[in-house]
Amino acid sequence: MSGFPREVGRAAAAMRDLFPETPLQENDYLSRKTGARVFLKREDLSPVRSYKIRGAFNFFRKALAGGEAAEVFVCASAGNHAQGFAYVCRHLAKRGVVFMPVTTPQQKIDKTRMFGGGAVEIRLIGDFFDDCYRAAQEFAAESGGLMVPPFDHRDIIEGQATVAHEIAAQLPEGLSPDLMILPVGGGGLSAGVTRYIGEAGGHTAFYFAEPAGAPSFRQSLSTGKRVKLEKVDNFVDGAAVGEIGRENFRLLKHFSEEQVRLIPENRLCATMIEMLNVEGIVLEPAGALAIDALKDFSRKELKGKTIVLVVSGGNFDFERLPDVKERALRFEGLKKYFVFRFPQRPGALRDFLSLLGPDDDIARFEYLKKSARNFGSVLIGIETKDAKNFDVLRKRFAEGGWAYQDITENEVLAGLII
Repeated sequence: MSGFPREVGRAAAAMRDLFPETPLQENDYLSRKTGARVFLKREDLSPVRSYKIRGAFNFFRKALAGGEAAEVFVCASAGNHAQGFAYVCRHLAKRGVVFMPVTTPQQKIDKTRMFGGGAVEIRLIGDFFDDCYRAAQEFAAESGGLMVPPFDHRDIIEGQATVAHEIAAQLPEGLSPDLMILPVGGGGLSAGVTRYIGEAGGHTAFYFAEPAGAPSFRQSLSTGKRVKLEKVDNFVDGAAVGEIGRENFRLLKHFSEEQVRLIPENRLCATMIEMLNVEGIVLEPAGALAIDALKDFSRKELKGKTIVLVVSGGNFDFERLPDVKERALRFEGLKKYFVFRFPQRPGALRDFLSLLGPDDDIARFEYLKKSARNFGSVLIGIETKDAKNFDVLRKRFAEGGWAYQDITENEVLAGLII
C-alpha cells in the first residue's frame, strides 16, 4: 500500500497511543429491517463521543513533526471539534485556547473544559459562530498561535480517513462493503474515507447523508462549485455547515448530486428515538444521519448487500429530548396542532372534547385571543396513537361545523406559537 492509504495507516497507528479503535458492529435490528448486513462504525464510542478527535490529533501530530513551535494552539467551535481539540491538547501537554459562542450550551462548555483539563482555556465571544471564528483568527494572528481547522485541511482529512482504515481491518474476512453511507457537513470525514477506499482499490458505492436544512454539499455538486448557503437550519448542529470545505470539495466534486440524500430534520428525530428505544444507542442528530438515510432506499435495493454506516457522534444533550420527541411525533403523524375558531358559550369545550376518540389526547390548549365576545382563536395540540385517527377527527370536525386551520406543517405559524 502506498500514497494516501499508507499515510492514513501511519496516522491510525499513532492514534493507538490516544485511544483504541472504535468498534464496527453488525446491527441485527437494522439488518432485519433492510434484508442486508448492516454494520455500524461506532464513532460515538470514541473518548469524546465523535470522530473529530481523529482529525485534531493528526493535525497536531503533523504540525509537531514538522517542527511547529507555536506557543498556543487555537480553535473555534461550539461542539465536537472543540472537545476533540481539548482532549488532544491535554494528551500532548500543549496549551490550547478554544473560542466558543456565548450562546453555546453549558453542557458543551463543561465537557470541553473537562477534556482539556488545565491545558485548555475557553473564551466565550459573540452570539454566532462567525463572530467567534473571527475572534479566534485575530487571537491566533496576534499571539502567534496556530489555528486548528475543523475540516478544511489535508491533515484533518487524513486523520478522519483513519475511520476507513479501521473499517477495512474490522470487517469479517473476505467481506467488503457494497454500500457505505457517510454523514456530511464540512466534508472532512467524507473526503478522507472516500479517498482512502478509492486509492486502496475498493469498489464501494458511496452515498452521503446531509441535513435538509443545510444542503451545502448537494448544492455545490449541483452547480459545480462551492455554494455558501444564505440560511442554515442549525438543528443538526454537528453537520449544519454553511459552506463545504475547499479542499474537501476538491476531493468530492466527482460525485453526483443524486448520491447526496437530504435528510428531513423531523424524520431524523424519529430515527434518533427509534435507535434509543430499540437499541439503547444515544445519538446526536448528526450521528443519526447515515442510519436515517436507509429510509430513502427500498428493501429491494438493499437486500443481500453489505452496508456500512458511519455513526459520527453521540454528544446529545438530554435537555433537547422533548424537542426531539415532539419533532418525531409530528413526522410520524401522531401529533398535530390546530387553531380553532372557538365559540364563547357554556358547554363549547365539552362539545369539542366529545369528538375525541379513546386514543386521542389534548397535549396543548391555549387561547390566542381572549378578548373576543362571540368566538376566540384557540391553539389545540392533539396527540394520538394511530395517525389514521386524524382522518376520523377531521370528519367529526366538519360534521360539527368547527372552523379550524391545521398549522402543523406551517413553519411560520408553528415557529411563532408552538
